[in-house]
Amino acid sequence: MLGSSSSKGGGNNSYDYSFKILLIGDSGVGKSSLLVSFISNFVHDLSPTIVYDVTRRETFTNLSEIWAKEVELYSTNHECIKILVGNKVDRDSERAVTREEGMALAQEHKCSFLECSAKTRENVHQCFKDLILKVLEVPALREKGSAVVKKQILQQKQEHKVPQSNGCCFQ
Repeated sequence: MLGSSSSKGGGNNSYDYSFKILLIGDSGVGKSSLLVSFISNFVHDLSPTIVYDVTRRETFTNLSEIWAKEVELYSTNHECIKILVGNKVDRDSERAVTREEGMALAQEHKCSFLECSAKTRENVHQCFKDLILKVLEVPALREKGSAVVKKQILQQKQEHKVPQSNGCCFQ
């Protein structure tokens, strides 16, 4: 199972892989809503996902001028998978950024592209599924995700060891 959790509060977690995801974008574009919409059905500790609001052109413009540059400048893993997400497609009558513009920007920055709605959950699952599948295609990322899980398992085993008594009596 990829990223399933069988416990609450420090019990026994069961993961095949563990990855981190970074949601980047202007305030109010729906980053938190997108993540909450996804994890309400699935729990995954997942690479950068760049989000903009299709109804606010400035959030799209800021991707090229600010956020994409930040990712390139500060990313410690150049094999990371990037995905560009246009959110709030449920408000199509207010759209300020076309799908074609989003696709062109994604191509320019070598990202995958998807549009979704955190509100209606349209394409939310597909967004994270595509991201996970692309991460698993990169051996270095897959190995790193597996190593994280192995480290967590070792830590859990050490935390749950029962102290052994070396005598017969308690004081």
